[in-house]
Amino acid sequence: MPRTGSTCLAATIRPRYEVIDALRGFALAGVAVVNLRWLSLYELMPKSVRSELPTAGFDGAAIAAMSLLADGKFITVFSLLFGLGFSLQLDRPAHDTGVRRYLRRMSALALIGLVHGYFIWWGDILLTYAVVGVLMLPFRHLPDRALLATALAIAVLPPLVAPTVRSWLPQIPAGKEVFAQAWQAFSTPSWMAALHGNIAVANWARLANWALLCFVLSRFLLGYWAGRKGLLQDPWRHRSLLRWLFAGGLAVGLGLMGLSEVQASWRAAHPDLDTRTLKLALRMLARLEPVALGVAYAAGFVLAFCHPRLRRWLVPLAAVGRMALTHYLLQSVAAVALFYAIGAGVGGGHGLAPVLLFWLVLFGLQMAMSHWWLARFRYGPVEWLWRWMTRGQRPSFRRHQPEPVAA
Repeated sequence: MPRTGSTCLAATIRPRYEVIDALRGFALAGVAVVNLRWLSLYELMPKSVRSELPTAGFDGAAIAAMSLLADGKFITVFSLLFGLGFSLQLDRPAHDTGVRRYLRRMSALALIGLVHGYFIWWGDILLTYAVVGVLMLPFRHLPDRALLATALAIAVLPPLVAPTVRSWLPQIPAGKEVFAQAWQAFSTPSWMAALHGNIAVANWARLANWALLCFVLSRFLLGYWAGRKGLLQDPWRHRSLLRWLFAGGLAVGLGLMGLSEVQASWRAAHPDLDTRTLKLALRMLARLEPVALGVAYAAGFVLAFCHPRLRRWLVPLAAVGRMALTHYLLQSVAAVALFYAIGAGVGGGHGLAPVLLFWLVLFGLQMAMSHWWLARFRYGPVEWLWRWMTRGQRPSFRRHQPEPVAA
């Protein structure tokens, strides 16, 4: 076997797949920079207030860059990895035991998500992951082609079913109104006001953002397909497919991004062709852009990880990825402590520059903490708790302790 593939092959025979952990750490960094726009209260501020900030020019450029490079893409990668984990959890010889344990695992994740979403930050994704994780079970027997077709169909489904779904839902306040109330609640140095405001926005988001279920399920199915194929468990063996996914995902994603930029002017120039059917088709196509670019990000990262010279720069992310759940929650706690009025009260009134600086410092500290922690403990603290809740018995925590036999 060529020497350049040795590092990837080594990862496949270890208890953990280092490339998967590193990719999860990479995805977490991107998810954090998007979430911090909301956690910092910047996105909750009225547009009129944001436009009057001295930093409005820089903020506009930063938002445009994030929209181009981060929005929808990193959460796609993060979700793909959860779907891949579905295959690692269930595709085992002890199938019945695997399903029961998997359901306990999803129940525990739902509980963690409920606590996070209602008591810390309303933008929680973990409860949705738990619900979609259970919805994944009927799809596990689909053949590969049907799995891919179903994933893509679900990804573009929301615009098609939106009128029907909205007719089923109760009347939902406009986002502008909800965010204005949240801005007031989180800018008040009252724990009860912040808690009530958080619960109100969380309840609103569960209904208003109903399409998130389709978003996550489509990514989970794609990740499950990747796990079934062993793309990340043995990436060297699948390097040709990974290169195709990288190039194809990049081409499709950039093409759809370009289409979204020109379609409005084209429709204005051809009003006779600007039909309801065309608008629906464009909205459905737009939902494939973050899918394609997220797949390209993931495939490109794995290909880079398989290159010995690049791998040495990427491998430190693996420690963060092993503690991704802990760090995801810590990012929320740290941001609330800094930006909300119940904490330091920095808020979003200083623009996005301090938010980006906070992101760099926080993620750097999390990388350092991960390496220190995992040199002494087997799991991150929340990962350890999640494992305990899943198995029903306390796993060993420190590295020198023997691991108990799994239930």
